[in-house]
Amino acid sequence: MHPSSTTREPTPALVIIGHGMAAQKLLEQLVSLSPDQQLPWPTTVIGEEPHLPYNRIQLSPLLAGETQTEGLISQQADWFSQHGITRISGDPVSQIDRAARCVETASGGRIPYQRLVIATGSRPALPLPLPAHLPEASYANDWPPGLMGFRDLKDVEQMQAACLAGRQGGAGALVIGGGLLGLEAAEGLRKGGLEVTLLQRSERLMNRQLDEVAAGLLEQELRERGLDIITGAYLEEWLETPAGRITGVRLKDGRELHAGLTIAATGIRPEIELARAAGLTCQRAIQVDGHLLTSDPHIHALGECCEVDGETFGLIEPIWAQTEVLARQLLAQPTPPYRNAPLATRLKISGIDLYSCGELAPQTNDEVLVYQDHALGDYRRLLLREERLVGVVLYGDVSAGNALFEALKAGTPLTRIREDLLLMPAEALARLTQDGPPTAPDDPGGKPGTQDTSDKTDKTNKTNTTNKTDNTPDTFEEAA
Repeated sequence: MHPSSTTREPTPALVIIGHGMAAQKLLEQLVSLSPDQQLPWPTTVIGEEPHLPYNRIQLSPLLAGETQTEGLISQQADWFSQHGITRISGDPVSQIDRAARCVETASGGRIPYQRLVIATGSRPALPLPLPAHLPEASYANDWPPGLMGFRDLKDVEQMQAACLAGRQGGAGALVIGGGLLGLEAAEGLRKGGLEVTLLQRSERLMNRQLDEVAAGLLEQELRERGLDIITGAYLEEWLETPAGRITGVRLKDGRELHAGLTIAATGIRPEIELARAAGLTCQRAIQVDGHLLTSDPHIHALGECCEVDGETFGLIEPIWAQTEVLARQLLAQPTPPYRNAPLATRLKISGIDLYSCGELAPQTNDEVLVYQDHALGDYRRLLLREERLVGVVLYGDVSAGNALFEALKAGTPLTRIREDLLLMPAEALARLTQDGPPTAPDDPGGKPGTQDTSDKTDKTNKTNTTNKTDNTPDTFEEAA
């Protein structure tokens, strides 16, 4: 245990289990909303890792050598002391005693609470059951040697060590999962000097965010950089040594892929064991209402470990929105409830820019507008339904991403800027805003919005489509 300050009272009013990004953001929100930036009651945050809180989003740049560990730290130890917060690290909570309203840590400490927030996050998902003779492993820390996830600083340290060994003649790496996390892990390991093979079950990379063209451009770029990519890869079983070390996988087509290190980047599973053992209502995650309250009126849950209206979370934007709602709720300040909303995905890997939001597969009578500049490597695909934007895929030039996302969320009628939307989306949307409230698509005063933009450039295509919906399950990337 490493408490960074002492509490003002013997009984902390608020205890937070977990000290990842969601918990730290909640603390910062509480401080910013409190008078004189001093919390009105003693607060204790309990983390499993023996570190100060850090930005997990920066693990990929850290692995790629683009930043240093010190740059990931969210707050230094004195920040907690200044705001009257007790920080316990390296001594995780092992039990919640709801009847006594206290939590017990692994070292045997008992900490009472008046309000409890569970922010335990998630754990990596295994893409394939472990060999039957190996003990069951609920946590990545319990996975056999040679197999690991990509979730924390310790994982990066292990991967960096593998890169060093690889440069000295060791074996390469195998990354399972062609979603955001898998691509970032693979590129980081490649930049570290390893020969890397990436496996994706779907026929295309990032199949939940990208259409075939954008995914193809991404795959081509990564191959040119030196990644070996296998799509349509179905796993059969793990390869292992007699001592139980994982050395790769066998695919269902019979191919055996050997590696010194295998990374499972196949999605996440909400960490709900403490909550379930305490009798809280759980399904895929801990069930909470719009104010992040669980089935116990004294306990809230936040972030990747919770679900709202059946939806779980793996991206920063909704979790940040939850922290603001919960902070105001704990401080008894008026706040509207949290509501699920459309999300945008942005990927940047050493110069590759991608942006995706909304729906990917068109419905009958939807319009798919496509622009591609082969020379510049830019691709743009807009999905319209009744003259409103419902889906966006951008590759290369993603500068219009935020403007398009705002138009998508607002359900803005786009009839008046229809002819410029594809070629100059940011400028067209800005003009629409300046011109005032838009007319409805069926308003006689509005433009018909059916003009074909193909006459403006031979690189532009507009298509009415009834393409079959792609329902390919992607067990290799359940959450970004």
